[in-house]
Amino acid sequence: MEELKIYIISDSLGETGETVLKAAMAQFKTDNYEINRYSHITNMMKLETIMKKVILEQNVLVLYTLVNKELVSFIDDCSKTFQIATIDLLSPLINALSEKLDNKPLRKSGTIRRLDEAYFSRVAAIEFAVKYDDGKDPRGFLEADVVLLGVSRTSKTPLSMYLANKNIKAANLPLVNEIKPPKEIYEIPKKRIIGLTNSPEKLNEIREVRLKSLGLKENSSYASFSRILEELEYADKIMRKIGCPIIDVSNKAIEETAEIVVSLLNKNGITFQ
Repeated sequence: MEELKIYIISDSLGETGETVLKAAMAQFKTDNYEINRYSHITNMMKLETIMKKVILEQNVLVLYTLVNKELVSFIDDCSKTFQIATIDLLSPLINALSEKLDNKPLRKSGTIRRLDEAYFSRVAAIEFAVKYDDGKDPRGFLEADVVLLGVSRTSKTPLSMYLANKNIKAANLPLVNEIKPPKEIYEIPKKRIIGLTNSPEKLNEIREVRLKSLGLKENSSYASFSRILEELEYADKIMRKIGCPIIDVSNKAIEETAEIVVSLLNKNGITFQ
C-alpha cells in the first residue's frame, strides 16, 4: 500500500493534532506513514501554499486545529472539491461547548500558546525569586523588576514569591547593621527599589516566635528591642539615602503590600502583563 501522507495544520504549535494522531496510530501495527506538521498557520496565504501540496498527494489525510472560520471553510471546500480526507479536531467541540455554555467562542488563534507563555513566565519569575532571595547574589538585583529592602522579618521573601506569581521578578536584600549593602543596590534606578519596615513591637513578637520555632533562647539579641531599634534606624538611613519609597507592613497582609508595590511600580512607568 502507498505510504499515507498525514498533514497536521494548526494556528498554534500543532501539538494537539499530533498527540491525537499518535493516540489513534497506536491502534495500528504500521509505520507506513509520514507526518508533516505545519504550525502558526493564521492566514490564507500560508494555508493555500500547504493545500496546493496536499492536492498533489495520492494517499493523504489532513488533520487541523484552526479556529479562524475562513481558514476552516477553505479546507472544507478543498476537501469537497478534490476529495481529500480531512478531520476538523476543534470545530465540533467548540460548537458543542458554545451551545451548552450558551456563549460565543473567541475564535482567537494561539490562545493556548499565550497561556503557556504566561505560565512559563511565572515559573521563571518564581525561580528568579528563589535564586536571588536574601541577597544570595547581588548581580541579580540588576536584572530584577523590583528589589525589596528591609530588616529581618519584614516579609521580604513571602512578598517576593507573591509578586513572582504575578510574573514580577523580585529580589530582596536583608539590611543588617554589620554588613555593608552591595554596590549593586546603588546602581539600580531607585524607582525599582522599595523599602519595607515594621513596628518594633511587631518585629519583637515575630522574632520571639521565630526563635522559639528554632529552639533558641528567647532572650537572644535578635529579638531585643534595643537591637531592633538599631536595625530599623540603620535600614531607614540606607533607604532614605537611596531615595526609595518605604512601606510599613506592620498591619498589612502580603496581598495588600503587593498591591501597593505594583501600584508604586506602575506609577514609575514599570508595568506588567
